[in-house]
Amino acid sequence: MTDDAARRVAELISGHRIAMMTTRAPDGTLISRPMALQETEFDGDLWFFAERGARKLAHLAADPQVNVTVGSGSTWVSLTGTGIMVDNPERKRELWSSVVEAWFPQGPEDDSVVLIKVVAESAEYWDSPGGRLASLVSYVKAKTTGQRYDGGENERVDL
Repeated sequence: MTDDAARRVAELISGHRIAMMTTRAPDGTLISRPMALQETEFDGDLWFFAERGARKLAHLAADPQVNVTVGSGSTWVSLTGTGIMVDNPERKRELWSSVVEAWFPQGPEDDSVVLIKVVAESAEYWDSPGGRLASLVSYVKAKTTGQRYDGGENERVDL
């Protein structure tokens, strides 16, 4: 992972609180669900809380390949990697917050609370500096000039 690539992905993920995690069910069906991103510095890993016995953990046990996307009106990041269940009481306490407690009132010490660690292998991002207004201006310019729409920066990086 290059430092510049990781920094750019980290910058684009920063501030996002909810991600969509996609796993593959044993029958091959892709399943996506919203997950709360834990507030840590992105170093190639993403962290999520889950309940032991959750369907998503059965999916990871059968096929650990996952996709995680975060996005807003002007920035989108898609990460591909490996998801693993982590049952580490110390790490659970480090990542615990009042927000997590809303989903898991039993607390980080409870055996039913586990972590999902996603080790990112690659990412693709789309960033439109200036947000929706800049995108709209680029769209109008493309339509009036006949030139191709420039939606901003799009890169694929290995992490």
